[in-house]
Amino acid sequence: MAQLWDKFKHHSSPQGKPVRPFLLDSLIPWVINNCVRVVLIAAKHTALAKTRLAPAIPHAEREVLAQAMFRDVLAAAGGSRMAERVAVVSSDRTLLEIAKSAGAMAIDEGAPRGLNAAVRMATSMLVEEGATQVCTLLSDIPLVTGADIDAVFAGIPREGGVVLVPSRDFSGTNIIARAPGDVIGTIFGRLSLVKHLDECRQRAVACEVMRLAGPALDLDLLADIMEFVRVGRPTNTLNQLSRLGIALD
Repeated sequence: MAQLWDKFKHHSSPQGKPVRPFLLDSLIPWVINNCVRVVLIAAKHTALAKTRLAPAIPHAEREVLAQAMFRDVLAAAGGSRMAERVAVVSSDRTLLEIAKSAGAMAIDEGAPRGLNAAVRMATSMLVEEGATQVCTLLSDIPLVTGADIDAVFAGIPREGGVVLVPSRDFSGTNIIARAPGDVIGTIFGRLSLVKHLDECRQRAVACEVMRLAGPALDLDLLADIMEFVRVGRPTNTLNQLSRLGIALD
């Protein structure tokens, strides 16, 4: 635990305020619950993100949009009351700098190695440093809130296990929380919800599926963006879409 504390004690929150040191004012809850909760944001390099939006949005604008979504997810993670730490894994140096400036742990995967490999590397590091619960978020769910993240942590079975937050079409996984952090590996990609459920079943790991409207909306297709504009609230993402003229249609 001393290593984890040394790594984080000088960081600041996304609002520029000092992050509360969890080994000081959260010492008693940690002793009682024997639990250190970490939010891990998995972010693709922006140059490789949102390729399915290529017919509607030029490459340079997709990169800026991906960064805006990342900022919204990072802000939500920083707003979680239950998470002691926030970490970001990415090969995108700009995103890692944004993470560090927000007080998050920045984990550079080097060259893009694929989402699951990056999450596996970061999770291993976090578990080694003392994390007992790891809640992994994808960086393209800009409607997620700190309250959503808290609900996911609260939903982890007492004896340990997994919580899955599905995508809007109930095929993908947009958030996965694990206790212990490496109790199963992640299988992000096509039909990931079913694959995660199968993995839990095969390993006899307790698993809960939690439907949350905000995190369910990932922005992969133009239809997703239209839905986001319809239900969205003021965010970096909405501002960027407005700049593109999409939010005004």
